[in-house]
Amino acid sequence: MKIYKKAILPLDFQANGIASGIKRSGKLDLALLYSSVPAKAACQFTSNKIQAAPIRINKKYLKKNSVYQAIIVNSGNANCFTGNRGLRDAEETTQILSKAIGVKKNSVLVASTGIIAKPLPLLKLKKSIPKLVMGLSRYGIDKAKRAILTTDTFTKEITVKLNIGSQIITICGIAKGAGMIAPNMATMLCFILTDASITQRALSKALRDSVNNSFNCITVDGCQSTNDAIITLANGASRNNLIDTGNKHFNLFLKALNIVCLELAKSIIKDAEGATKFIQIKVEKAKNFAQARVVALNIANSNLFKTAIYGENPNFGRIIAAIGASGVGVEEKDIKIKVSPLNKKEINVDVSIKQGNACAVVYTSDLTPEYIRINAEYN
Repeated sequence: MKIYKKAILPLDFQANGIASGIKRSGKLDLALLYSSVPAKAACQFTSNKIQAAPIRINKKYLKKNSVYQAIIVNSGNANCFTGNRGLRDAEETTQILSKAIGVKKNSVLVASTGIIAKPLPLLKLKKSIPKLVMGLSRYGIDKAKRAILTTDTFTKEITVKLNIGSQIITICGIAKGAGMIAPNMATMLCFILTDASITQRALSKALRDSVNNSFNCITVDGCQSTNDAIITLANGASRNNLIDTGNKHFNLFLKALNIVCLELAKSIIKDAEGATKFIQIKVEKAKNFAQARVVALNIANSNLFKTAIYGENPNFGRIIAAIGASGVGVEEKDIKIKVSPLNKKEINVDVSIKQGNACAVVYTSDLTPEYIRINAEYN
């Protein structure tokens, strides 16, 4: 297994990114990921009860179709809280693209990120899609990964190559996210492409398991977005021995996908808005993973804890308070806390609660005046 800290497209995938004019800055804001052969899709979406139009359209297409070939993504506008117009705009975007690349409308998935409650400038997309399609290439991922960003300060990307039988398969992931980061799906946008030949149930299970141990274990500010989505396409172009949940190849694929998801999740925390610290919180000796994760996330979402870490202030009563507020019944005498030196950029917090043998690890950042400035000015 080989890991590359860059995006390398799998077989039969192409990509592109352009500036369509959605962003006033003139930066890249429209991306396309395309498979020249039909692919299976596995998706995870936000559990926020207010869901953006692209997510609602994707769910509709996922019920009607079994193969997919493209993902179109815009940044700078969330197309959320835009009513029926937003739904029409998202669906028309897929229709325009499908005609341009010659595939069925419901084989195109769509994603948006940016300002909520502003209509999508559909005319700009209509004018830009032909150029977007014309520029598709094997190397277009370098533009696509930049076109999905909003307040990010760097791109999030990783590629893993591994052998399944005699064939090499590739898993490539790109993501965006720096603020409005909380669990219960992923709170960001992430796109994973692979040329693996894999069954639908194996792809869905692998994504579900990987997300649970990565994107569902990160938090920046406890604010859950309306647009969160992870979309995975698997086109089978490597022609490897078919991966299924019951065979030996599944665990290899899952291991590789875990690496992709966890590295992208950690990258989001490292790029958290205004952050100066990367914090790992490990809760051990819990009854089960769910209990350990609840305790870890309650610490990670404590503003008092996060500001203490920013100030390098060893006031660990804030950790104790967060453990108690988690709702998990823990005796004082059973709590043990260990914290690494606070003057480092990476901080480890280890908590033992003497409830069992389970463990969970959560990742977060400190809370700084810069986070407040960024979000006070975001419009």
